[in-house]
Amino acid sequence: MALTTAEIREVLAEIAPSLVGGRVQRAYQPHPEAVTLEIRCKGKTLMLSCSADPETARLHLLSKKPLNPPTPPPFCQLLRAHLEGSHIERIEQVGNDRIVRLVMQRDGKPVTLVTELTGRTANLMLLDEAEAVRGQLRKGRFKTGDTYVPPASKTPHPHPLPASGARENLVPSPGLPVAPQMQRAMGEGQGEGDFPFSAELERRYQEHDEARARARQLDAIKAGLRKTLKRTVKRIEALEADLAKAERYRDYNRYGELLKSHLGEIGKGATAITVPDYFDPALPDLVLPLDPAKRPQGNLDGYFRKYKKYQNAQKAIRPRLQAAQAEAATLRERLAALDRDEAPAEEENLVGADRELPLRRKKETAPAKPFLRFTSEAGDSILVGRNSRENEELTFGLARSHDLWLHASGAPGSHVVLRLEKGAELRKASLIDAATLALHYSDLRKSCQGEVLYAFRKHVRKPRGAKPGLVTVTQDKRLFIKLDRKRLQQLKESRAEGE
Repeated sequence: MALTTAEIREVLAEIAPSLVGGRVQRAYQPHPEAVTLEIRCKGKTLMLSCSADPETARLHLLSKKPLNPPTPPPFCQLLRAHLEGSHIERIEQVGNDRIVRLVMQRDGKPVTLVTELTGRTANLMLLDEAEAVRGQLRKGRFKTGDTYVPPASKTPHPHPLPASGARENLVPSPGLPVAPQMQRAMGEGQGEGDFPFSAELERRYQEHDEARARARQLDAIKAGLRKTLKRTVKRIEALEADLAKAERYRDYNRYGELLKSHLGEIGKGATAITVPDYFDPALPDLVLPLDPAKRPQGNLDGYFRKYKKYQNAQKAIRPRLQAAQAEAATLRERLAALDRDEAPAEEENLVGADRELPLRRKKETAPAKPFLRFTSEAGDSILVGRNSRENEELTFGLARSHDLWLHASGAPGSHVVLRLEKGAELRKASLIDAATLALHYSDLRKSCQGEVLYAFRKHVRKPRGAKPGLVTVTQDKRLFIKLDRKRLQQLKESRAEGE
Protein backbone atom coordinates (compact mmCIF):
# COMPACT_ATOMS: atom_id res chain seq x y z
CA MET A 1 0.00 0.00 0.00
CA ALA A 2 2.99 2.29 -0.50
CA LEU A 3 2.56 5.28 -2.83
CA THR A 4 2.94 4.65 -6.53
CA THR A 5 5.18 6.82 -8.71
CA ALA A 6 2.09 8.56 -10.11
CA GLU A 7 0.73 9.32 -6.64
CA ILE A 8 4.12 10.64 -5.54
CA ARG A 9 4.19 12.97 -8.55
CA GLU A 10 0.71 14.23 -7.83
CA VAL A 11 1.25 14.89 -4.14
CA LEU A 12 4.53 16.68 -4.89
CA ALA A 13 2.82 18.79 -7.55
CA GLU A 14 0.34 19.82 -4.89
CA ILE A 15 2.66 20.56 -1.95
CA ALA A 16 5.94 21.65 -3.57
CA PRO A 17 4.82 25.17 -4.56
CA SER A 18 4.08 25.89 -0.90
CA LEU A 19 7.19 24.19 0.53
CA VAL A 20 9.92 25.53 -1.76
CA GLY A 21 11.48 28.56 -0.11
CA GLY A 22 10.22 27.49 3.31
CA ARG A 23 12.40 27.25 6.41
CA VAL A 24 12.77 24.00 8.38
CA GLN A 25 11.97 24.89 12.00
CA ARG A 26 12.02 21.49 13.67
CA ALA A 27 12.45 17.77 12.95
CA TYR A 28 10.49 15.08 14.73
CA GLN A 29 10.43 11.28 14.67
CA PRO A 30 7.00 10.21 15.91
CA HIS A 31 7.56 6.57 14.87
CA PRO A 32 10.67 4.43 14.39
CA GLU A 33 10.16 4.52 10.61
CA ALA A 34 8.72 8.01 10.08
CA VAL A 35 10.02 11.58 10.21
CA THR A 36 8.07 14.83 10.30
CA LEU A 37 9.52 18.21 9.30
CA GLU A 38 7.94 21.40 10.62
CA ILE A 39 8.31 23.95 7.81
CA ARG A 40 7.48 27.65 8.04
CA CYS A 41 6.58 29.11 4.67
CA LYS A 42 4.45 31.99 3.36
CA GLY A 43 3.09 32.91 6.76
CA LYS A 44 1.96 29.43 7.80
CA THR A 45 3.44 26.29 9.29
CA LEU A 46 3.19 23.00 7.40
CA MET A 47 3.98 19.51 8.67
CA LEU A 48 5.66 17.29 6.06
CA SER A 49 5.55 13.57 6.90
CA CYS A 50 8.03 11.14 5.34
CA SER A 51 7.47 7.46 6.16
CA ALA A 52 9.87 4.61 5.34
CA ASP A 53 7.50 1.95 6.61
CA PRO A 54 7.91 -1.00 4.16
CA GLU A 55 4.13 -1.45 3.96
CA THR A 56 3.05 2.20 3.83
CA ALA A 57 6.03 4.19 2.51
CA ARG A 58 4.67 7.66 1.76
CA LEU A 59 5.17 11.42 1.74
CA HIS A 60 2.44 14.01 2.33
CA LEU A 61 1.38 16.88 4.57
CA LEU A 62 -0.28 16.37 7.94
CA SER A 63 -3.18 18.41 9.26
CA LYS A 64 -1.69 18.45 12.79
CA LYS A 65 1.54 17.69 14.57
CA PRO A 66 1.74 14.02 15.64
CA LEU A 67 2.60 12.86 19.13
CA ASN A 68 6.34 12.49 19.62
CA PRO A 69 8.52 10.60 22.11
CA PRO A 70 9.96 12.71 24.97
CA THR A 71 13.53 11.95 23.84
CA PRO A 72 14.34 12.26 20.11
CA PRO A 73 15.87 9.10 18.58
CA PRO A 74 19.42 9.30 17.14
CA PHE A 75 18.34 9.93 13.53
CA CYS A 76 16.00 12.69 14.66
CA GLN A 77 18.86 14.32 16.59
CA LEU A 78 20.99 14.16 13.45
CA LEU A 79 18.26 15.87 11.40
CA ARG A 80 17.88 18.59 14.00
CA ALA A 81 21.61 19.26 13.95
CA HIS A 82 21.80 19.56 10.13
CA LEU A 83 18.36 20.62 8.90
CA GLU A 84 16.94 23.07 11.43
CA GLY A 85 17.26 26.60 10.07
CA SER A 86 17.80 25.40 6.50
CA HIS A 87 15.79 26.68 3.52
CA ILE A 88 14.24 24.37 0.94
CA GLU A 89 15.62 25.14 -2.54
CA ARG A 90 13.84 22.45 -4.51
CA ILE A 91 11.90 19.20 -4.23
CA GLU A 92 12.40 16.67 -7.02
CA GLN A 93 11.23 13.19 -7.92
CA VAL A 94 14.10 11.11 -9.26
CA GLY A 95 13.08 9.91 -12.70
CA ASN A 96 10.00 7.76 -12.90
CA ASP A 97 10.87 6.22 -9.55
CA ARG A 98 9.61 6.37 -5.97
CA ILE A 99 12.52 8.53 -4.79
CA VAL A 100 12.17 12.15 -3.65
CA ARG A 101 15.01 14.58 -2.90
CA LEU A 102 14.57 17.60 -0.65
CA VAL A 103 17.51 19.87 -1.44
CA MET A 104 18.15 22.54 1.21
CA GLN A 105 20.72 25.21 2.03
CA ARG A 106 22.09 25.75 5.53
CA ASP A 107 24.91 28.16 6.35
CA GLY A 108 25.75 28.41 2.67
CA LYS A 109 26.16 24.65 2.23
CA PRO A 110 23.75 22.25 0.53
CA VAL A 111 22.21 19.41 2.53
CA THR A 112 19.82 16.84 1.09
CA LEU A 113 17.19 14.56 2.56
CA VAL A 114 16.58 11.58 0.28
CA THR A 115 13.29 9.76 0.73
CA GLU A 116 13.23 6.34 -0.93
CA LEU A 117 9.60 5.15 -0.88
CA THR A 118 10.52 1.80 -2.40
CA GLY A 119 8.48 -0.61 -0.30
CA ARG A 120 10.58 -3.23 1.43
CA THR A 121 13.80 -1.23 0.94
CA ALA A 122 12.25 2.15 1.86
CA ASN A 123 14.58 4.48 3.73
CA LEU A 124 15.41 8.09 4.59
CA MET A 125 18.99 9.31 4.20
CA LEU A 126 20.72 12.58 5.04
CA LEU A 127 23.41 13.64 2.52
CA ASP A 128 26.04 16.35 2.86
CA GLU A 129 27.32 18.73 0.15
CA ALA A 130 29.49 15.90 -1.31
CA GLU A 131 26.48 13.54 -1.54
CA ALA A 132 27.97 11.39 1.22
CA VAL A 133 25.56 9.60 3.55
CA ARG A 134 25.66 11.23 7.00
CA GLY A 135 22.93 9.02 8.49
CA GLN A 136 19.90 6.91 7.64
CA LEU A 137 16.62 6.05 9.29
CA ARG A 138 16.79 2.31 8.65
CA LYS A 139 19.72 0.00 8.08
CA GLY A 140 20.21 0.02 4.34
CA ARG A 141 22.65 -0.58 1.54
CA PHE A 142 24.95 2.31 2.51
CA LYS A 143 27.29 2.92 5.40
CA THR A 144 28.02 6.31 6.91
CA GLY A 145 30.44 8.12 4.61
CA ASP A 146 29.50 6.22 1.45
CA THR A 147 28.62 8.27 -1.62
CA TYR A 148 24.91 8.04 -2.32
CA VAL A 149 23.96 6.41 -5.62
CA PRO A 150 20.24 6.08 -6.42
CA PRO A 151 18.97 2.74 -7.70
CA ALA A 152 18.58 2.33 -11.43
CA SER A 153 15.80 4.58 -12.68
CA LYS A 154 13.57 4.28 -15.72
CA THR A 155 14.07 7.95 -16.50
CA PRO A 156 17.63 9.29 -16.25
CA HIS A 157 16.81 12.82 -15.12
CA PRO A 158 15.03 14.05 -12.00
CA HIS A 159 11.80 16.01 -12.19
CA PRO A 160 12.15 19.22 -10.17
CA LEU A 161 8.93 20.69 -8.86
CA PRO A 162 8.30 24.38 -9.44
CA ALA A 163 8.56 26.94 -6.65
CA SER A 164 5.15 28.28 -7.55
CA GLY A 165 2.34 26.92 -9.59
CA ALA A 166 -1.40 26.67 -10.08
CA ARG A 167 -3.98 23.98 -9.46
CA GLU A 168 -3.29 22.46 -12.89
CA ASN A 169 -0.35 20.70 -11.21
CA LEU A 170 -2.94 18.32 -9.72
CA VAL A 171 -3.89 16.98 -13.16
CA PRO A 172 -2.30 13.53 -13.66
CA SER A 173 0.44 13.34 -16.26
CA PRO A 174 -0.50 11.48 -19.44
CA GLY A 175 -0.05 7.74 -19.15
CA LEU A 176 0.34 7.79 -15.32
CA PRO A 177 -2.76 6.29 -13.65
CA VAL A 178 -4.02 7.67 -10.36
CA ALA A 179 -5.74 5.49 -7.76
CA PRO A 180 -9.57 5.60 -8.08
CA GLN A 181 -10.03 6.90 -4.54
CA MET A 182 -7.62 9.74 -5.37
CA GLN A 183 -9.59 10.58 -8.49
CA ARG A 184 -12.74 10.74 -6.39
CA ALA A 185 -10.98 12.89 -3.79
CA MET A 186 -9.88 15.43 -6.39
CA GLY A 187 -13.11 15.27 -8.37
CA GLU A 188 -15.42 15.63 -5.40
CA GLY A 189 -13.31 18.25 -3.64
CA GLN A 190 -12.55 16.11 -0.60
CA GLY A 191 -9.68 17.07 1.71
CA GLU A 192 -8.79 20.24 3.51
CA GLY A 193 -7.82 23.68 2.28
CA ASP A 194 -5.24 23.91 -0.49
CA PHE A 195 -4.03 20.32 -0.13
CA PRO A 196 -6.96 17.94 -0.83
CA PHE A 197 -4.74 15.22 -2.30
CA SER A 198 -2.46 15.24 0.73
CA ALA A 199 -5.46 15.28 3.08
CA GLU A 200 -6.92 12.25 1.32
CA LEU A 201 -3.60 10.42 1.72
CA GLU A 202 -3.52 11.29 5.40
CA ARG A 203 -7.05 9.94 5.89
CA ARG A 204 -6.32 6.77 3.94
CA TYR A 205 -3.14 5.93 5.83
CA GLN A 206 -4.63 6.88 9.19
CA GLU A 207 -7.31 4.25 8.67
CA HIS A 208 -4.67 1.76 7.57
CA ASP A 209 -2.44 2.55 10.58
CA GLU A 210 -5.38 2.15 12.95
CA ALA A 211 -6.24 -1.21 11.39
CA ARG A 212 -2.60 -2.33 11.75
CA ALA A 213 -2.54 -1.12 15.34
CA ARG A 214 -5.68 -3.15 16.09
CA ALA A 215 -4.14 -6.20 14.40
CA ARG A 216 -0.89 -5.80 16.37
CA GLN A 217 -2.81 -5.39 19.60
CA LEU A 218 -4.88 -8.47 18.84
CA ASP A 219 -1.68 -10.41 18.14
CA ALA A 220 -0.26 -9.16 21.45
CA ILE A 221 -3.39 -10.29 23.28
CA LYS A 222 -3.20 -13.71 21.64
CA ALA A 223 0.50 -14.00 22.47
CA GLY A 224 -0.21 -13.12 26.08
CA LEU A 225 -2.99 -15.68 26.29
CA ARG A 226 -0.82 -18.37 24.70
CA LYS A 227 2.00 -17.59 27.11
CA THR A 228 -0.36 -17.80 30.08
CA LEU A 229 -1.90 -21.01 28.71
CA LYS A 230 1.56 -22.56 28.33
CA ARG A 231 2.38 -21.77 31.96
CA THR A 232 -1.00 -23.10 33.07
CA VAL A 233 -0.50 -26.36 31.14
CA LYS A 234 2.91 -26.81 32.77
CA ARG A 235 1.34 -26.21 36.17
CA ILE A 236 -1.35 -28.80 35.40
CA GLU A 237 1.30 -31.33 34.41
CA ALA A 238 3.26 -30.71 37.61
CA LEU A 239 0.14 -31.02 39.77
CA GLU A 240 -0.88 -34.22 37.99
CA ALA A 241 2.62 -35.63 38.57
CA ASP A 242 2.43 -34.75 42.28
CA LEU A 243 -1.01 -36.30 42.52
CA ALA A 244 0.20 -39.47 40.77
CA LYS A 245 3.07 -39.78 43.26
CA ALA A 246 0.69 -39.42 46.17
CA GLU A 247 -1.75 -41.88 44.59
CA ARG A 248 0.78 -44.67 45.20
CA TYR A 249 0.10 -44.30 48.92
CA ARG A 250 -3.67 -44.76 48.65
CA ASP A 251 -3.59 -48.23 50.32
CA TYR A 252 -0.84 -47.47 52.85
CA ASN A 253 -3.34 -46.95 55.66
CA ARG A 254 -4.58 -50.50 55.09
CA TYR A 255 -0.98 -51.77 54.94
CA GLY A 256 -0.24 -50.02 58.22
CA GLU A 257 -3.24 -51.57 59.93
CA LEU A 258 -2.20 -55.03 58.73
CA LEU A 259 1.40 -54.45 59.82
CA LYS A 260 0.27 -53.22 63.24
CA SER A 261 -1.09 -56.65 64.19
CA HIS A 262 2.18 -58.40 63.17
CA LEU A 263 4.81 -56.07 64.62
CA GLY A 264 6.08 -58.78 66.95
CA GLU A 265 6.82 -61.07 64.01
CA ILE A 266 9.24 -58.69 62.34
CA GLY A 267 12.85 -59.83 62.75
CA LYS A 268 15.85 -57.53 62.95
CA GLY A 269 16.98 -56.40 59.51
CA ALA A 270 13.89 -57.81 57.76
CA THR A 271 13.26 -56.44 54.29
CA ALA A 272 9.66 -57.70 53.97
CA ILE A 273 6.90 -59.50 55.82
CA THR A 274 4.03 -61.61 54.50
CA VAL A 275 0.68 -61.07 56.21
CA PRO A 276 -2.91 -62.17 55.41
CA ASP A 277 -5.06 -59.37 53.98
CA TYR A 278 -7.98 -59.24 56.39
CA PHE A 279 -9.67 -56.54 54.28
CA ASP A 280 -10.16 -59.02 51.43
CA PRO A 281 -12.77 -61.78 52.00
CA ALA A 282 -10.47 -64.27 50.23
CA LEU A 283 -7.70 -63.52 52.79
CA PRO A 284 -4.85 -63.56 50.26
CA ASP A 285 -1.26 -63.22 51.44
CA LEU A 286 0.20 -59.74 51.10
CA VAL A 287 3.93 -58.97 51.03
CA LEU A 288 4.75 -55.65 52.74
CA PRO A 289 8.22 -54.17 52.02
CA LEU A 290 10.23 -53.05 55.07
CA ASP A 291 13.21 -50.78 55.60
CA PRO A 292 15.87 -53.00 57.26
CA ALA A 293 17.49 -49.94 58.85
CA LYS A 294 14.32 -49.09 60.77
CA ARG A 295 12.73 -50.76 63.77
CA PRO A 296 9.26 -52.32 63.40
CA GLN A 297 7.60 -49.20 64.85
CA GLY A 298 9.54 -47.02 62.44
CA ASN A 299 8.28 -49.03 59.48
CA LEU A 300 4.73 -48.79 60.83
CA ASP A 301 5.02 -45.00 61.23
CA GLY A 302 6.39 -44.80 57.70
CA TYR A 303 3.30 -46.44 56.22
CA PHE A 304 0.93 -44.12 58.08
CA ARG A 305 3.05 -41.07 57.23
CA LYS A 306 2.89 -41.87 53.50
CA TYR A 307 -0.86 -42.37 53.72
CA LYS A 308 -1.04 -38.92 55.31
CA LYS A 309 0.73 -37.56 52.22
CA TYR A 310 -1.98 -39.10 50.08
CA GLN A 311 -4.69 -37.47 52.18
CA ASN A 312 -2.97 -34.08 52.09
CA ALA A 313 -2.58 -34.33 48.33
CA GLN A 314 -6.28 -34.95 47.92
CA LYS A 315 -7.08 -31.90 50.04
CA ALA A 316 -4.46 -29.51 48.64
CA ILE A 317 -3.44 -30.62 45.15
CA ARG A 318 -6.75 -31.74 43.66
CA PRO A 319 -8.55 -28.37 44.13
CA ARG A 320 -5.56 -26.56 42.64
CA LEU A 321 -5.54 -28.99 39.71
CA GLN A 322 -9.25 -28.47 39.06
CA ALA A 323 -8.82 -24.68 39.19
CA ALA A 324 -5.88 -24.83 36.76
CA GLN A 325 -7.85 -27.06 34.37
CA ALA A 326 -10.77 -24.61 34.44
CA GLU A 327 -8.37 -21.72 33.81
CA ALA A 328 -6.84 -23.53 30.83
CA ALA A 329 -10.29 -24.20 29.39
CA THR A 330 -11.19 -20.51 29.70
CA LEU A 331 -7.96 -19.48 27.98
CA ARG A 332 -8.58 -21.89 25.10
CA GLU A 333 -12.10 -20.55 24.67
CA ARG A 334 -10.83 -16.95 24.55
CA LEU A 335 -8.17 -17.87 22.01
CA ALA A 336 -10.73 -19.68 19.85
CA ALA A 337 -13.03 -16.64 20.02
CA LEU A 338 -10.19 -14.33 18.94
CA ASP A 339 -9.31 -16.66 16.06
CA ARG A 340 -12.97 -16.43 14.96
CA ASP A 341 -12.75 -12.60 15.15
CA GLU A 342 -15.17 -12.61 18.07
CA ALA A 343 -13.11 -10.36 20.33
CA PRO A 344 -15.01 -9.23 23.44
CA ALA A 345 -15.59 -5.50 23.79
CA GLU A 346 -12.98 -5.08 26.50
CA GLU A 347 -10.36 -6.67 24.23
CA GLU A 348 -11.30 -4.50 21.25
CA ASN A 349 -10.81 -1.38 23.35
CA LEU A 350 -7.24 -2.30 24.23
CA VAL A 351 -5.69 -0.76 21.10
CA GLY A 352 -2.65 1.23 22.17
CA ALA A 353 -2.39 -0.45 25.57
CA ASP A 354 0.28 -3.15 25.61
CA ARG A 355 -0.83 -5.31 28.48
CA GLU A 356 -1.84 -8.87 29.08
CA LEU A 357 -5.42 -9.67 29.97
CA PRO A 358 -5.81 -10.31 33.70
CA LEU A 359 -6.99 -13.77 34.58
CA ARG A 360 -8.06 -12.99 38.10
CA ARG A 361 -8.22 -9.93 40.26
CA LYS A 362 -5.61 -9.57 42.94
CA LYS A 363 -6.74 -8.80 46.44
CA GLU A 364 -6.39 -5.15 47.30
CA THR A 365 -4.44 -4.64 50.49
CA ALA A 366 -3.79 -1.42 52.31
CA PRO A 367 -0.15 -0.33 52.07
CA ALA A 368 1.81 -1.12 55.19
CA LYS A 369 3.39 1.74 57.13
CA PRO A 370 7.16 1.81 56.66
CA PHE A 371 9.37 0.99 59.63
CA LEU A 372 8.44 0.29 63.26
CA ARG A 373 8.18 3.51 65.24
CA PHE A 374 8.81 3.84 68.97
CA THR A 375 9.26 6.67 71.47
CA SER A 376 11.98 6.48 74.11
CA GLU A 377 11.36 7.27 77.78
CA ALA A 378 13.06 10.64 77.17
CA GLY A 379 10.72 11.40 74.24
CA ASP A 380 13.10 10.69 71.35
CA SER A 381 11.85 8.93 68.20
CA ILE A 382 13.28 5.48 67.39
CA LEU A 383 12.78 3.80 64.00
CA VAL A 384 13.34 0.09 63.29
CA GLY A 385 13.56 -1.56 59.85
CA ARG A 386 11.53 -4.73 59.35
CA ASN A 387 13.46 -6.28 56.44
CA SER A 388 16.49 -5.73 54.18
CA ARG A 389 14.70 -3.26 51.95
CA GLU A 390 13.45 -1.20 54.88
CA ASN A 391 16.88 -1.33 56.53
CA GLU A 392 18.32 0.15 53.33
CA GLU A 393 15.68 2.87 53.09
CA LEU A 394 15.93 3.73 56.77
CA THR A 395 19.73 4.01 56.90
CA PHE A 396 20.44 5.62 53.54
CA GLY A 397 17.14 7.30 52.76
CA LEU A 398 15.63 8.66 55.95
CA ALA A 399 18.36 8.85 58.58
CA ARG A 400 20.31 12.12 58.82
CA SER A 401 24.05 12.29 59.28
CA HIS A 402 23.73 13.32 62.95
CA ASP A 403 21.20 10.56 63.86
CA LEU A 404 22.47 7.58 65.86
CA TRP A 405 22.57 4.22 64.06
CA LEU A 406 22.49 0.92 66.03
CA HIS A 407 22.73 -2.79 65.19
CA ALA A 408 23.27 -6.03 67.10
CA SER A 409 26.96 -6.95 66.92
CA GLY A 410 27.85 -10.07 64.93
CA ALA A 411 24.26 -11.18 64.31
CA PRO A 412 21.59 -10.58 61.64
CA GLY A 413 19.03 -8.03 62.70
CA SER A 414 17.21 -4.78 62.10
CA HIS A 415 18.79 -1.40 61.56
CA VAL A 416 17.74 0.97 64.35
CA VAL A 417 17.90 4.76 64.08
CA LEU A 418 17.63 7.06 67.09
CA ARG A 419 16.51 10.48 65.84
CA LEU A 420 18.58 13.29 67.36
CA GLU A 421 18.48 17.03 67.04
CA LYS A 422 21.63 18.44 65.46
CA GLY A 423 24.13 19.31 68.20
CA ALA A 424 21.92 17.86 70.96
CA GLU A 425 23.44 15.73 73.71
CA LEU A 426 22.79 12.00 73.52
CA ARG A 427 20.54 10.91 76.40
CA LYS A 428 21.69 7.69 78.04
CA ALA A 429 18.12 6.50 78.58
CA SER A 430 17.35 6.91 74.87
CA LEU A 431 20.55 5.08 73.96
CA ILE A 432 19.60 2.12 76.17
CA ASP A 433 16.06 2.11 74.73
CA ALA A 434 17.38 2.04 71.16
CA ALA A 435 19.96 -0.66 72.04
CA THR A 436 17.19 -2.72 73.65
CA LEU A 437 15.22 -2.61 70.38
CA ALA A 438 18.33 -3.47 68.35
CA LEU A 439 18.87 -6.52 70.58
CA HIS A 440 15.21 -7.55 70.53
CA TYR A 441 14.90 -7.32 66.73
CA SER A 442 17.94 -9.48 66.05
CA ASP A 443 19.04 -13.10 66.35
CA LEU A 444 20.36 -12.30 69.85
CA ARG A 445 16.85 -12.00 71.28
CA LYS A 446 16.78 -15.69 72.25
CA SER A 447 19.82 -15.29 74.50
CA CYS A 448 18.29 -12.11 76.00
CA GLN A 449 21.71 -10.42 76.04
CA GLY A 450 24.42 -9.32 73.68
CA GLU A 451 26.57 -6.53 72.36
CA VAL A 452 25.08 -3.65 70.35
CA LEU A 453 27.29 -1.38 68.26
CA TYR A 454 26.32 2.22 67.58
CA ALA A 455 27.69 5.13 65.56
CA PHE A 456 26.49 8.33 63.98
CA ARG A 457 24.84 7.75 60.62
CA LYS A 458 27.60 9.64 58.78
CA HIS A 459 30.02 6.84 59.70
CA VAL A 460 27.85 4.12 58.11
CA ARG A 461 28.66 3.21 54.50
CA LYS A 462 27.33 0.77 51.90
CA PRO A 463 30.00 -1.28 50.05
CA ARG A 464 29.86 -1.10 46.26
CA GLY A 465 27.60 -3.83 44.87
CA ALA A 466 26.54 -5.03 48.34
CA LYS A 467 23.09 -6.51 48.94
CA PRO A 468 20.42 -4.31 50.58
CA GLY A 469 21.02 -3.88 54.31
CA LEU A 470 24.73 -4.77 54.23
CA VAL A 471 26.91 -1.91 55.59
CA THR A 472 30.34 -1.08 56.97
CA VAL A 473 30.74 1.06 60.10
CA THR A 474 33.65 3.19 61.32
CA GLN A 475 34.17 5.07 64.61
CA ASP A 476 31.61 2.84 66.29
CA LYS A 477 31.17 2.15 69.98
CA ARG A 478 29.73 -0.93 71.69
CA LEU A 479 27.29 -1.42 74.50
CA PHE A 480 26.55 -4.70 76.27
CA ILE A 481 22.82 -5.07 76.95
CA LYS A 482 20.75 -7.49 78.98
CA LEU A 483 17.18 -7.53 77.83
CA ASP A 484 14.94 -5.63 80.27
CA ARG A 485 11.42 -6.97 79.77
CA LYS A 486 9.82 -4.03 81.54
CA ARG A 487 11.66 -1.50 79.38
CA LEU A 488 10.81 -3.47 76.22
CA GLN A 489 7.12 -3.54 77.20
CA GLN A 490 7.10 0.24 77.71
CA LEU A 491 8.63 0.70 74.26
CA LYS A 492 6.00 -1.55 72.68
CA GLU A 493 3.27 0.42 74.42
CA SER A 494 4.75 3.65 73.06
CA ARG A 495 4.51 2.16 69.59
CA ALA A 496 0.85 1.22 70.10
CA GLU A 497 0.04 4.73 71.31
CA GLY A 498 1.82 6.31 68.34
CA GLU A 499 -0.07 4.21 65.80
